[in-house]
Amino acid sequence: MNVARGSELSERIRRRAASTLAKNVIAGPGGFSGLISLDTSAYREPVLVTTVDGVGTKLKIAFEAGKHDTVGIDLVAMCVNDLICCGARPLAFMDYLATGELVLEVAERIIEGVVEGCRQASASLLGGETAEMPGFYAPGEYDLAGFAAGLVERSAIVDGTALRPGDRVIGLESSGLHSNGYSLVREVVFEKLKLRVGDFVPELGGCLGEVLLTPTRIYVRQVLELAASVGVHGMAHITGGSFPEKVPRIVPPGCCVVLRKGTWEVPAVFRFLQDRGDIAEEEMFSTFNMGIGMIVVTSADKCSPAIDNLGRLGVRAWPIGWVEERRPGEGAMRFEGAM
Repeated sequence: MNVARGSELSERIRRRAASTLAKNVIAGPGGFSGLISLDTSAYREPVLVTTVDGVGTKLKIAFEAGKHDTVGIDLVAMCVNDLICCGARPLAFMDYLATGELVLEVAERIIEGVVEGCRQASASLLGGETAEMPGFYAPGEYDLAGFAAGLVERSAIVDGTALRPGDRVIGLESSGLHSNGYSLVREVVFEKLKLRVGDFVPELGGCLGEVLLTPTRIYVRQVLELAASVGVHGMAHITGGSFPEKVPRIVPPGCCVVLRKGTWEVPAVFRFLQDRGDIAEEEMFSTFNMGIGMIVVTSADKCSPAIDNLGRLGVRAWPIGWVEERRPGEGAMRFEGAM
């Protein structure tokens, strides 16, 4: 790596990361490791929770658009939204940026997004790694990976084992595509429709690139406050593989989650992709979040208060399904109705 550029980037990162550092951070970006003191006085049996993820081929849109200030938010979101599914509170985040040739202005925009994501998640940006790999990446391209760590009380772990027939499923509104399904998105908009990132698309009410680069919603504050106020039996982050892949992870034996299509508002971007891409409804629901970025399962009597609380916390939510006893030969989840 160009030593001068690397040193300059490190200094810029340190300045920006400072705004995310909690009081218990001993050493942030700049050293060989990040150090954070764990105050476990509020826990009887603290459990360390970790997640790792990336942004995927959504990065290709950022390359095309020359817009790099939102994918860092996506990176944080993909990690912390997984982390909170067990009830954990995020503590720290670290990132990895790899590119063929380090361009300071681009790297700085990326890190600005990471910093913003950490602010939203109340996670300290402890550090990361920037790798310059000449000849490995195409000019102007890069890859991102992120790592998050948090704590949860062992007795308060949310893993879906508390799900019971009669429970209600609440869907939390997504901000759009989030960060999954972009291989199919790119096939439809660039290969089939021959659109470009700068094109205005009337059906979407905006520039294609801006819509596709809308950052992933971070649910940390809302979900943790909800868990504390009304209690939750299970949570699932709706990402790659969508509902059929993610929901069954939290469904115990003997139970089935039923989701009723048409009970929530599907954003225009999904209808645009389905109509213009001639994509079957089944494929849409097994690829995209369809407007639901996170699901939360509560007891029936807590459903309405939970939705009200989420609204006050700035996230629209809908009752989108229920839990029932699993029938012989049935899977852990099924859909009813149509979008």
